[in-house]
Amino acid sequence: MNNRQKSLLYAAIIGLIIVAIFLGFLSSITNPVSWLLIAVLLLIPMLDRTRREEKKIVWKEEYSVGIESLDQDHKTLIDLLNKFITAYDFAMSESFEREALDELIAYTKYHFEREEALMLKHHYPDVVEHKAEHKKMFEQVEKFEDLYIDKGHEALEEISQFLTNWLINHINGTDKAYTKHLTQCGVK
Repeated sequence: MNNRQKSLLYAAIIGLIIVAIFLGFLSSITNPVSWLLIAVLLLIPMLDRTRREEKKIVWKEEYSVGIESLDQDHKTLIDLLNKFITAYDFAMSESFEREALDELIAYTKYHFEREEALMLKHHYPDVVEHKAEHKKMFEQVEKFEDLYIDKGHEALEEISQFLTNWLINHINGTDKAYTKHLTQCGVK
């Protein structure tokens, strides 16, 4: 079931609960079923918010590569990824989804260029492999852009899962590999 279908289902359930509350109050204002349904109705947004917060990526110090400018880039990438996931989760308009995806892709390119320039400037020995990993990721993103053009909103879940896993694994793996070299070169 996709997010739009879930949203319609939630709306239908909420509508039925509201009707049941009013019908219960027609019999008596003290009807316990109506009050119980009001409590359920009030809990729905809290439960939904909790579920959505669990999907949100939160910066952890363990993601730090020890270089302030790159850590700031990574935090920005996480924020943009969260914006993209929100656009997907709330089944926002196609233009908002596209804007969130484009912004994430553009900033990722910017970050990769900064990161690669820093590695080149300080003669990081594995810069070629690192650049190849960036290139491979962008080839996958281009495939996802085509998938989004074909499938629209339905493609976003796969895209968000890939980007989330790739970003966290890349930061904790490949990016951490350059930390020692760059910090020894005086990069902070």
